[in-house]
Amino acid sequence: MDMTELATLSLAERLRAMEVLWDSLCRDGATELSPDWHEPVLQQRREELLGQPTSSLDEVEARLRQ
Repeated sequence: MDMTELATLSLAERLRAMEVLWDSLCRDGATELSPDWHEPVLQQRREELLGQPTSSLDEVEARLRQ
């Protein structure tokens, strides 16, 4: 399928095609698409976030109201 064929589909049909494609990537091991350097970067970011102070939802809502 090329861009010309895609353009003939309705918005709903294109969205459905995108959902089907995404589902197939998730199911069929799309992790191969992620480069090796992603994992250490994500681990570092996770560790940085875990070291940050957290707020409850009530605290966040109170700050947003101010």
